[in-house]
Amino acid sequence: MTQPALDLVIAALERIREKSDRAPRASRTALAQLQAAPVAASLREACTSPAGRRLEARNKADLLAAVRERVGACTKCAHLACSRTQTVFGVGNPDADLMFIGEAPGADEDQQGEPFVGRAGQLLTRILKAMNFAREDVYIANILKCRPDMPTGSFGNRPPTPTEMQTCRPYLVEQIDIIQPSVLVALGAVAVEGLLGTRATMRELRGRWHTYNSIPLMITYHPAYLLRNQAPSEKRKVWEDMLQVLERLERPISERQRNYFL
Repeated sequence: MTQPALDLVIAALERIREKSDRAPRASRTALAQLQAAPVAASLREACTSPAGRRLEARNKADLLAAVRERVGACTKCAHLACSRTQTVFGVGNPDADLMFIGEAPGADEDQQGEPFVGRAGQLLTRILKAMNFAREDVYIANILKCRPDMPTGSFGNRPPTPTEMQTCRPYLVEQIDIIQPSVLVALGAVAVEGLLGTRATMRELRGRWHTYNSIPLMITYHPAYLLRNQAPSEKRKVWEDMLQVLERLERPISERQRNYFL
């Protein structure tokens, strides 16, 4: 059985488990047959053809839809489930080569159900445009799928707690496993902590390559930081990080891009 097909089976079994009082069961013989089943040559050829690649992208969309459904019904963090308007799952190309990870939805994202739609999101969109990407070309998600709750009458946003990130992290792991991007970009120190469990300053983390499950990981400042700090030197740091991303993706870089400032 091919991996996408096996993933679909697993996702279906998980839905059965969540919606039924009885857990799904399979005999050891059936499991052994599934694991040992040979892949037909015609199926292998189909998976490597253009039509097969399109089918794989559709499979990824289906798998993501199954995870999105579970996220939408999630109440593991009861306080967040009570305070949220809706969950904010992720948006973009399920077959993207480039995936961005932020920390948590803000008020705008909570209202619209899409990550990075406020002022920081608009800046991220401009960064993508300068890289010759549209938002639809990449995939964008957050560590937390719910907006962190705020005291009544309070304004702004608070960072997620380590417990909240640990509870929600498995959903992001599933997203990454399904999309299988060529490069990951973590936006800000909180996103890094949620993804890697590492606490450090951005000065220590950014500007060099890290890895997550063998996927190249670039760490850079969150766009919200650039909105607070308009210094050209800080904007240039983020753009230099994005140039490294373009080089790793083997995308052409023009002279204008090399001299660009956000």
